[in-house]
Amino acid sequence: MQNKKRNLLDAQHSHLWIIGGGIAGMAAAAFAIRDAKVPAKNIHILEELDISGGSMDGGPTPHAAQAWVTRGGRMLTDETYLCLWDLFSSIPSLENPEISVREECREFNEQVKTHAQARLIDAQHVIADAEKLGLNTLHRAQMLRLLASREEKIGSRRIDEFFDDAFFATNFWRMWRTTFAFQKWHSAAELRRYFLRFIQELPRIHTLAGVKRTKYNQYDSMILPLQRWLVAQGVDVRFGNYVTDADFITDEETQERRATRLYVKLPEGTEQIELKAHDLAIFTLGSITADSRYGGNDDVPALIRDRLDHGWTLWDTLAKKAPDFGRPMTFYGNVDEHKWESFTLTMKDDVLLKRIIDYTGNEPGTGALMTWFESGWHLSIVVPAQPHFPDLPEGMYTLWGYGFQIDHIGDYIKKPMSEATGKEILTELIKQLGFDDILEHVLQTTDVTTAMMPYASALFACRKLGDRPLVIPHGSQNFAFLGQFVEIEDDVVFTVEYSVRGAMIAIYEFFGVEREIPEIYNGLLDPKVGLKALETVFH
Repeated sequence: MQNKKRNLLDAQHSHLWIIGGGIAGMAAAAFAIRDAKVPAKNIHILEELDISGGSMDGGPTPHAAQAWVTRGGRMLTDETYLCLWDLFSSIPSLENPEISVREECREFNEQVKTHAQARLIDAQHVIADAEKLGLNTLHRAQMLRLLASREEKIGSRRIDEFFDDAFFATNFWRMWRTTFAFQKWHSAAELRRYFLRFIQELPRIHTLAGVKRTKYNQYDSMILPLQRWLVAQGVDVRFGNYVTDADFITDEETQERRATRLYVKLPEGTEQIELKAHDLAIFTLGSITADSRYGGNDDVPALIRDRLDHGWTLWDTLAKKAPDFGRPMTFYGNVDEHKWESFTLTMKDDVLLKRIIDYTGNEPGTGALMTWFESGWHLSIVVPAQPHFPDLPEGMYTLWGYGFQIDHIGDYIKKPMSEATGKEILTELIKQLGFDDILEHVLQTTDVTTAMMPYASALFACRKLGDRPLVIPHGSQNFAFLGQFVEIEDDVVFTVEYSVRGAMIAIYEFFGVEREIPEIYNGLLDPKVGLKALETVFH
């Protein structure tokens, strides 16, 4: 429950100070303009980097002259991402301002429909019959037990405390874990939320037919149009502004709390921003791409363990000020449980692409995830619709993939993925595909960019009540927390929806916006969806 006893802020006289220029902060600015009618010139986004978007990145690689990279990919759905689509129904498309980003996305998915035909692949390069989920009566009972458990009873328990070993060898788990990025030591409470939020995907988990994609990578298709719209409205975006701390005061009698001052580090020095009576401060907490490092064809990306950049520093500082500001250590405290390595291939011809099309029967953009479920590194790739970057030269192509077990030894490259060069990762991939005859050609015509991310799945860490702060802490009169590490009842992290919903909650609450926030989708409440899901599980 969010705090209801609050004087509404005066939109016309408020200055909105947004700390963090990722999707959460940008969405807060957009909702403030569109729905709360805050003058755009009164909205200030303070971002330490020189680019917006946070973890929703995509663009030229830092390692090669003509190569591109995304650190991750996102699946979207119509049913679950209601706040996201609400936002982007108002943002003009980058290429065609006559239509919205939402309309562009809908049109694109009408043309390029997802229906994966090579979802799971075994060690002999054989495409498995993924429609057979492999669940037995015990597994179904274990799933129902988890669904029936209240979150406060689950607490910080792991997924493998609810399921036996055989469950983790089922096709269902092999697909679910790679679709949503779960490990068996992750939060059982979060898995339960995912079952409820994405139960409509159960009958189509083997094809991922419910997945919706953007026309290009999410930076170019979502972040850039949103940034251009915000700037065109007159939002004050300040790059190179690193907020190091904030002051808060508490009224001992009423327990009302206010943020009073921001401390900002600038390239040329420091600054203090005093928050006036109707000003609102919104802090983005934590980062799943903090301390990312890149590698190329012939080198290995470094794994940073000691938080060198500032992705977690502000939350660490704020958490010391009040017990309900969360416990960041819960999430960043175990790098080895949460690190990932992803890779982007920039191919100078379509030789590999054509072979994948022939092998899978999927044209680019229609195949979703391909997972080698018996591979040592637990490799997966996605071949997006081409081009995945609007500035990609004709005749060049990209695909994206990641390893889920990067400390394990590869099947062909006899070392951990975390110690392998880009070319070695590409070699392992080609051999997993069984395309040995084109290996040398592909190595000579492909640039590999690797990305090591120490906290990629930190948001799935086992947690208990209080580890994540509320979007609007109790008694708050003028500050809120956003991002993937806040508490939004029933919603699921590792989704853009979570960041956007938090922004909507904050803006609507503080400014008294009467427009309804879309309800959190729960397929079990729809008899048709629930029945179809049960039929799939018990098939």
